[in-house]
Amino acid sequence: MAIKLFDSLTRAMRELRPAHADGVFRFYNCGPTVYAPAHIGNFRAFVVNDVLRRMLELEFPGKVRHVRNLTDVDDRSIGQALQEGRPLAEITRRWTQLFHSECASINCLPPHVEPSATGHIREQVDMIDVLMRKGNAYRAPNGSVYFKISSFPAYGALSRIRERELKVTNSVFDADHKDDLGDFALWKAYKPEEDGDVKWPGPVGAAEGRPGWHIECSAMIKKHLGETIDLHTGGVDLLFPHHENEIAQSQCCNGAALASHWYHNEHLLVDGAKMSKSRGNYYTLGDLVGKGHSPVAVRFALLAGHPRKQLNFTLDSLHAAASALGALRRFSQGLGPAAVDRHPGAPSGVFDAALAALADDLNLPAALGALFAAVNGLDAGAVTQADRAAFERVLYALGLEIPFIASGDLPVSLPPEIADLASRRLVAKKARDFATADRLRAELAAAGWTVRDGKDGSTLEPVKKA
Repeated sequence: MAIKLFDSLTRAMRELRPAHADGVFRFYNCGPTVYAPAHIGNFRAFVVNDVLRRMLELEFPGKVRHVRNLTDVDDRSIGQALQEGRPLAEITRRWTQLFHSECASINCLPPHVEPSATGHIREQVDMIDVLMRKGNAYRAPNGSVYFKISSFPAYGALSRIRERELKVTNSVFDADHKDDLGDFALWKAYKPEEDGDVKWPGPVGAAEGRPGWHIECSAMIKKHLGETIDLHTGGVDLLFPHHENEIAQSQCCNGAALASHWYHNEHLLVDGAKMSKSRGNYYTLGDLVGKGHSPVAVRFALLAGHPRKQLNFTLDSLHAAASALGALRRFSQGLGPAAVDRHPGAPSGVFDAALAALADDLNLPAALGALFAAVNGLDAGAVTQADRAAFERVLYALGLEIPFIASGDLPVSLPPEIADLASRRLVAKKARDFATADRLRAELAAAGWTVRDGKDGSTLEPVKKA
């Protein structure tokens, strides 16, 4: 069924279709800044994008190209490197590895390409050179390079930001070096006290330094997906200035629209308020696993709200998630043999409403409601093979496949490092990476835990002491 999403640019519901002759759907979403653990607000965006990726895979099997970037150089990552007295690459490698591990534990599909900012300095410099030659960018007296917003009359179409708001928003950054307060940095001149040893040769005529934040996505999109992509997504916090700036610099450089469709998910609240360490409601995935909650329960809780509405996350929602996952597991255990293929359109209307809800602007609450209505209304013993296939397609779309459901109600006393090992092993086993799965099983055994695999998933039990 056709997937329709709200388009942040046109403010209308529009169908997602690949625009290129090869039929490949080109999809980009902004990834993490790897200087610290991602918090659960970040993971809401990644889970929403994962469901979207899965729906696209069902709609265009074998014809989806998903790119998600890694921001591995910016003020925060450099500041962390200076604070710890370690190389920037060492800092970002550590947090990248954690991010990948946590994405696997929460069952997010890896992107087809995951480019990094530091791995694409040349591409960013090349784009800046083009923008300078075209008159859309200028070199400041200190050697930095800025984008000239006045050269792009369409600026603000995505965010609807007014000129006065734009000047106030951007006025705090290097105001003395800009021609206009609204202009934004494409290249930042090297400052020894702020940048340590992080620097690269700059664009023509500019000082050595490092790229601004916004240019990296434009450069990586162009290299890995082309000048115009089918869909660009991210959290609503990125709509301005990041995505607005991407549009300006990409379209001025390439002379073509950056994206045919824009989609943004709303903020996550925790206990009814914005996340803040001072409020005590700031959680990373590791924090929640440390409290005894499984990553798949966190995923389920993050699926509970419509992506374009604020979601209020509570610890109680994790208990409800574990209970719901248990119900799905019990239903799946009562079914017959698993379906071989999740893609065929076998005739089964039992779970159609759940997939239809997902295809309608990723309406996750409606999809979950339809899923449980179907599960509660069916006698598992009377479910047909077509019903089972449809059930599995819904679970795949939601990222709640049977092995992950089976791990959804691990004992609350499970140490976080053991939960992480167990989740990583499930991912490796599902990917048929048996060498990694066996290695992680051995690590669990060495830590005192036995893994028992069954037809409906895996369980963990502490080794009984003699």
